[in-house]
Amino acid sequence: MALSVAELGAMMKRATYASVAVATLLIAVKLLGWVLTGSVSVLSSLLDSGLDIAASLINLLAVRAAITPADREHRFGHGKAEPIAALGQSAFIAGSAVFLLVEALYRIINPAPVEHSMTGIGIMVFSVAVTLLLVRYQRGVVAKTGSLAIGSDELHYRGDLVLNGSVILSLVLSSALGWFLVDPIFGAAIALWIVYSAWAIARGALTQLMDREIPDADRARIRAIATAHDEVRAVHDLRTRAAGPTAFIQLHLEMDGGMSLQHAHTVSDEVEARIREAFPYAEVMIHQDPAGIAEPRQSFPPARKQA
Repeated sequence: MALSVAELGAMMKRATYASVAVATLLIAVKLLGWVLTGSVSVLSSLLDSGLDIAASLINLLAVRAAITPADREHRFGHGKAEPIAALGQSAFIAGSAVFLLVEALYRIINPAPVEHSMTGIGIMVFSVAVTLLLVRYQRGVVAKTGSLAIGSDELHYRGDLVLNGSVILSLVLSSALGWFLVDPIFGAAIALWIVYSAWAIARGALTQLMDREIPDADRARIRAIATAHDEVRAVHDLRTRAAGPTAFIQLHLEMDGGMSLQHAHTVSDEVEARIREAFPYAEVMIHQDPAGIAEPRQSFPPARKQA
């Protein structure tokens, strides 16, 4: 059963509150870990958490804006607040990677032992456990809401799991084998991972901001639903886009030209209801055309395969 708009908004807001709370907790424990160990790897994780809270606060504001109902100035709603926030989040993440690379290069040139490594390992294990709980919760929210902002946050925290695991490995190797260079090398590798995460988030945001079509599988499903109606001859000019959790679907239905306007309207309402059942958070706009009447249609080259 689909959630109501109010339930959808409440779930998204709870997810952003959880993200801010977890980021705040992890900053506190990782700051302690960095002060005690002086590890570049721990510093990289601390910086990542610092950006997490900044990004999570932006997401919180964006989600609040995105679920605001449409108004006179924004007739299509405020859903694009989410990809705008995700784009800002990617910039934050990329900036942290640059700082981390500089620090890692300095420590490669000037290697130093890691102090209190067991304390650092314990702190990072705790960070992994807390982050894993948050990721599982966010993944459930994204599955129900399709929120891009929360999905971006979940992607970043999922990357944090890999990051924190590599920090633990770095601390173990540095303390057990005295491989001091392992710590800054891992820090540099983590910085590259952060850059990759930033690009993935930015790409998803740009997809929505540029009004890219929703996935081909969903478009095919819309066509199948519409043409399954006994009185629909064909479908053309299907156009789709997404803004936050809302999808916008436009299509033309071809029906018997002798059909009354009243009956054509009834058929369109039935098709719209079936599409909305399959896509609960979609706005569906349907135009009725008489079948067999030629009309000018814009053609496009074959689309590139969507990732």
